[in-house]
Amino acid sequence: MESIAINDDLKVKVTNKQILSIAMPITLAILIPQVNMLTNSIFLGKSGDADALGNAGITGVYYLIFAVAGNGLNNAMQSVFSRHAGSGDTGAFKTILSQGIRICLQLSLIGILFTWLIAPFILQPVAAANAYQQEISFLRIRVFGLPFLYLFQMGNAFLVASLNSRFLMIGFICEALINILLDYILIYGHWGFPKMGFNGAALASVIAEAVGFLVVIVVLYKTGLKKKYNLFKSFAYDKVISKAIIKVSAPLVAQYVISVTTWLIFFFLIEARGNTTDKAVSNVMRNIFGLTGVFVWAFASTSNVVVSNLMGQKREDKVMEAITKTMLLSISFCSVMVVLLNIFPSVFFDLFGQGDAFVKAGIPVARVVSLGMLFMSIANIWLNGVTGTGKTKMNLLIEIVAITVYLVYTFIFTKLHFISLAMAWSNEFVYWTTIFIMAFSFLKSGKWKSGQQ
Repeated sequence: MESIAINDDLKVKVTNKQILSIAMPITLAILIPQVNMLTNSIFLGKSGDADALGNAGITGVYYLIFAVAGNGLNNAMQSVFSRHAGSGDTGAFKTILSQGIRICLQLSLIGILFTWLIAPFILQPVAAANAYQQEISFLRIRVFGLPFLYLFQMGNAFLVASLNSRFLMIGFICEALINILLDYILIYGHWGFPKMGFNGAALASVIAEAVGFLVVIVVLYKTGLKKKYNLFKSFAYDKVISKAIIKVSAPLVAQYVISVTTWLIFFFLIEARGNTTDKAVSNVMRNIFGLTGVFVWAFASTSNVVVSNLMGQKREDKVMEAITKTMLLSISFCSVMVVLLNIFPSVFFDLFGQGDAFVKAGIPVARVVSLGMLFMSIANIWLNGVTGTGKTKMNLLIEIVAITVYLVYTFIFTKLHFISLAMAWSNEFVYWTTIFIMAFSFLKSGKWKSGQQ
């Protein structure tokens, strides 16, 4: 692996080729964990446990809250790394990474303690009585994957910001293969292992995340990146760098946590209706968002990296052009996924082995979610453009306004005036429209430019 060339020129260029060279490896990196979640759902759907597929929606979104907290830190790290890369100050990489590792371990400890000590008091009153024990048992195992997940994200943030994103796929592929194998073994109890059912999916994911983290460490050593940038030399506390990371990451972590917590509220509102089919369909919609959105999230991450790099280069005049090009690529790739989903929806729903009624209930919801995905493919690029400028407090403000609109709309159409599950899921269209209007208006105003500060 050391024979593979490492990028030395870390100043991005505003071309489709440059954008795609960053985004495509990230796409695969994002696709793999989505395949993991899809595999979990498929195995659980066919496990014979009628409630497992629906409960996987609640527990999946709960864990996603902590996962995206790490993703907020990851995006902040990408932004800080990319700003230094653009300015040519690669000597700071080792300090940025070491401080990020310390912060992410502290964050993961908070997540573990919260899940074990506080979450039961919060979840028991709102979860369905017949689902609570299975859900909390799963989460108390699943949450031990957080340290490995966060460390994995740290390594990936460095690879993306240093324009070596092509190495991302190695760790993710290894993680996916381990997860699929262990799902098969632990959920069903094959090869002499105990049949763990729902908890088997949790343990499989934790082990897979640990493997993914170890593989990234090996990649950093074997590619020579560890040696080139003197990584892992010192983990001594650096007040300046830590403060810079926290300043950028705190609003992003809050933004991501608020966003997914609201999604958890939506799932509880669906669960409260007592319709197990609606609950199971909603979990599948979560998987659709993950699979169809892989290109969107990849280009969103690319938008953050490119804008941060341009800001480090003092080329603010190129920022709007870069975001626009990234957005057009995002729409193009997302449209292909959406078209395939809408041409062959029954093929996708049949994977879960829930019968014709389930497929019939899911198809109209998938149509509505597809529309939301297209708007996400636009809005998310502009939102991450805001992240790249370093104005993460604006990210948080945008999120708060969008979430408020989302919650009001959701409460009306899931609690006060329920028309259909498809109508309830149209809240995604409302959410991303609000995001786009605010992010686009802010960037167009030019208030993020250095001369406007």
